[in-house]
Amino acid sequence: MPRISRRARTREREFSVYAIVRCGGRQERASVDDVLTIDKLAGEIGSSVTLPAVLVVDDGEVISDPAKLGGYQITAEILGAAAGPKINMIHYKNKTGYRRRLGHRQKYTQVKITGIAEAKASSSKSGTAKSTTAKPAAKSSADKPAASKSGSSRSTAAKSGTQSKAGATSRKKD
Repeated sequence: MPRISRRARTREREFSVYAIVRCGGRQERASVDDVLTIDKLAGEIGSSVTLPAVLVVDDGEVISDPAKLGGYQITAEILGAAAGPKINMIHYKNKTGYRRRLGHRQKYTQVKITGIAEAKASSSKSGTAKSTTAKPAAKSSADKPAASKSGSSRSTAAKSGTQSKAGATSRKKD
């Protein structure tokens, strides 16, 4: 059996529960009390934010099923704003005298992970949200046939010989 140092054993016990969370366009590994620098979020300093989980590792058990992940909540507290490194760009075109110097500094938000917990109530709320979104979709589909009927009456008016000004001009050109 290979020998494991004391430091490695304590580190292994410390981070037995962690999650991979989606932050903007990237994914970050998060465990409790970690400070992450993520894409800029709207919110006050000290307010709480819930981050969506992509994968959860709980004492060696890997959970990646979307149905089970909906039951997990990763909460974080906003610590403040941060800025990334300055990126300098130079545009240059040969033999024309065109030179431009640009700079960019990306804005970030620092968050502290406060908890990774299994919350079964959130999965029932998401089921309710799905049923409420289905009702407006039915109303919008009822509006579509009315719009198509008005479009068909326009085409019958054009067939019967009624012309608009644009139609009259096109006949003169012929």
